[in-house]
Amino acid sequence: MTTLRLFAAAREAAGTGRVEIEASTVGAVLLQAEARYGPVFAAVVRQSRIWCNGEPAALEDPVSAADEVAVLPPVSGGC
Repeated sequence: MTTLRLFAAAREAAGTGRVEIEASTVGAVLLQAEARYGPVFAAVVRQSRIWCNGEPAALEDPVSAADEVAVLPPVSGGC
C-alpha cells in the first residue's frame, strides 16, 4: 500500500499523520483519503502541495506500495 503522509492542517483535519492506502495514482490516494476524512480535509488538500517520494506530483502520477505521497499545506509565520 502507498503511504500517505499528512502535515500541519492536513494532519489536524485527519487526526493522523500517516495512513496506508491502496491506490494506483496520486489522485486516487487523495480521493480515498478525502472520502475517509471528510470535507474539511478535502478543503485542506485543495490548497496544498502534493509530493511523491520527495518530488512535486501530478494527480495522474502512478504510485506503488513503495511510494510515499505527502500533503503539504501552506504555512505562515515568521517575525
